[in-house]
Amino acid sequence: MAKDASLEKLSIYIPQKKTGEKPVERLIELGQRRDRSVNCLVVEAILQYVQREETRN
Repeated sequence: MAKDASLEKLSIYIPQKKTGEKPVERLIELGQRRDRSVNCLVVEAILQYVQREETRN
């Protein structure tokens, strides 16, 4: 099966009502402290969430 290149990228929309929580700024700061990119942190969070949800079912 051919790999779909569009699945290698993900764009995340931050809803206006969540911008007050400053998610991007917090990710940048955390990434700097952990010496990780924002992308790395987001991918790790997604994978942890998916694994947690899969085990619930």
